[in-house]
Amino acid sequence: MTLNYINEFLFGYYPYICLSVFLIGSILRYDRDQYSWKADSSQLLRKKGMRLGNNLFHIGIILLFFGHLVGLLTPHEVYHHFMTAETKQLMAMVAGGVFGITCFLGMTILVIRRLFDDRIRATSKPSDILILLILYIQLILGLLTIPASAEHLDGSSMIALANWAQHIVTFRAGAAEFITHEALIFKLHLVLGCTIFLLFPFTRLVHIFSGISAPIKYLTRSGYQIVRKKG
Repeated sequence: MTLNYINEFLFGYYPYICLSVFLIGSILRYDRDQYSWKADSSQLLRKKGMRLGNNLFHIGIILLFFGHLVGLLTPHEVYHHFMTAETKQLMAMVAGGVFGITCFLGMTILVIRRLFDDRIRATSKPSDILILLILYIQLILGLLTIPASAEHLDGSSMIALANWAQHIVTFRAGAAEFITHEALIFKLHLVLGCTIFLLFPFTRLVHIFSGISAPIKYLTRSGYQIVRKKG
């Protein structure tokens, strides 16, 4: 009975707590502390490894994000006419492995720089180190789900995880029931993923919004920016 309560809380209620803090916290931080809405790049302190690690990390993490977004939120009815659940799972394993390893290589470089370069470590906030390590652990957990998925290629876990995500985003009851019998590695990956949303407004991750909004604002600007007037 206790395990049922824990499962219901972690996969039925906890996601909404995390998403609420993510939304409200991000709005409040932007409203009250816009100066901190940045990534605080360490490139000026040490260039070695920065470009390679940063590029590999961002390419991998962006592809993983959109892969998860499409894979989890696309209803089975949309693709079952031309793709089986088994095929979708195999594609997710291959793509996730390639993107995940790319991200892992980049993040390993960034973790080493952040923890073992004295200049960078001295200027790092505790939240910078914390979120980097959490992302690193989350990435490793994600890679470990690949061999777990390989143990059953019928696509059942893929469908269960997708059903859970779709029930959460559409506010339907019973989401936690889809996770009850899934492997522990999937559960850990989901809980830590939700926790990242919980921590998002209090870390440097908020700069993601700037990366999204800046090009939109530039393309939709009403006129040219006047840098200096003549005369």
